[in-house]
Amino acid sequence: MSFPAVRRTLILGAGFAGKALAREIQARMPDRQLIGFLDDDATKQGQELEGLPVLGPISQVKTLAGSLDEAFIAIPSATKNQLRSIWQMLVEAGVPKIQILPAISQIVDGEPHLVLTREIDPQDLLGRNPVQISLRQSLSYLHGKRVLITGAGGSIGSELARQLLSGGAERLYLYGHGENSIYQIDKELRTLQSGGVGEKATIVPVIGDLKDEGHLLFLMQRMHVDVIFHAAAHKHVPLMELNPVEAVSNNIFGTRHLVEAALKAGTKRFVLVSTDKAVEPNSVYGVSKKICEDMVLEASGRAAEGSHYMVVRFGNVLGSRGSIIPLFREQILSGGPVTITDKRATRYFMTIPEASSLVLQAGGVGAGGNLYLLDMGEPIVIEELATQIMRFYGKRPNEDIAFQYIGLRPGERLEEHLYAQDEEPVPTAYARLNRLVRPAVSRDLRPFFRLLEPVCFYDPDQPSLYRNRQHLRTVLRAWCPTLEESHEPEY
Repeated sequence: MSFPAVRRTLILGAGFAGKALAREIQARMPDRQLIGFLDDDATKQGQELEGLPVLGPISQVKTLAGSLDEAFIAIPSATKNQLRSIWQMLVEAGVPKIQILPAISQIVDGEPHLVLTREIDPQDLLGRNPVQISLRQSLSYLHGKRVLITGAGGSIGSELARQLLSGGAERLYLYGHGENSIYQIDKELRTLQSGGVGEKATIVPVIGDLKDEGHLLFLMQRMHVDVIFHAAAHKHVPLMELNPVEAVSNNIFGTRHLVEAALKAGTKRFVLVSTDKAVEPNSVYGVSKKICEDMVLEASGRAAEGSHYMVVRFGNVLGSRGSIIPLFREQILSGGPVTITDKRATRYFMTIPEASSLVLQAGGVGAGGNLYLLDMGEPIVIEELATQIMRFYGKRPNEDIAFQYIGLRPGERLEEHLYAQDEEPVPTAYARLNRLVRPAVSRDLRPFFRLLEPVCFYDPDQPSLYRNRQHLRTVLRAWCPTLEESHEPEY
């Protein structure tokens, strides 16, 4: 898409966010010609703010059809329904580029920045309204602390890192196995800092492998980490069914190594990011996360006094890497078809920023040995989600783009559950954060680990067990009978 040398730009919203954007655009973007604001607040209409006129209500954008090159939506208080209405008016007015302040700007106290803006995306218009959380207040427990994020280059890990910029942490350790993803989030955080976002935490990228027990212990004893957010995991359900040994070695043993290193190093807070796939799991991934939950909760009883090791569980997040929204987008833009496993399939969804802010809040208000559950609202029918994304791109379901039903893949279910039959969610004093009352973890995990070790790590005394998938599934099913049976090859 090509633009003229000077872009005629409109700001929707003449509140604190819109005025802050106007100041930055005027100071830093000479290629933009700001023509003014639109705002539904009648007391602002006709006024001049930051040297620009408030031209009228947002609906008046239709009178500017064809005369705009770009529009910024700067309304932090807008609901999803309001955003959908605004977006529709901008599309009908033929605005070629629509920018928005993303969800993080809604929860950083009064500090919108131009560097945070990005092009509007389908996920901005999907789902329910996110809970409003004051990051400065909820992250006060991290002020002056050293914080480690595992999987920092992933969808949840990277958003945790963005929001932690506002927490006043002394140091942010970005831990990950993939150098490209860690490079990207490290670069992004430094760009955000240079644009005035957050406080001046020292950012330290760390490339490592959770399966390397010695390296983790070496790192933890030298980094003096106060708080760990453990978001790293192999997560793709059908892919992990094809690679079950890797799922177990990375997720279970990687978590074990991290937990034991944290205990030895005296880390005070440990927050495991978990999933609804861990509830009565039928997939190898789900079993691996259930074991991780039990492991962290058991470790809480061995942690030093005043320490808090806890779990935060939630469902799917909108727009994560490898999830259905990027897949649907790719399929729609290439002309379809859009693949759906089953017309009846449903999932719980939450935006990545909302899930991350609640995880961070739970890390501060939660008590050790507890499992917390995020309130995910009502499940969404996958086909309806795909239909909404098609309409975002101006496509008509079953006319412009066809649906193709492919059936459930290995490890997938028609619907997910957020808690098991022996678990009961109890509201906390914090919005959308529940505590699960559940039977105490009493099983000793060490015998289970001893059975898994020769499968994941070569033992010369038991060479036939190394990478033996059939034996692995037998061990896992004995521990977790809900795991699906499989007739996969031995290796």
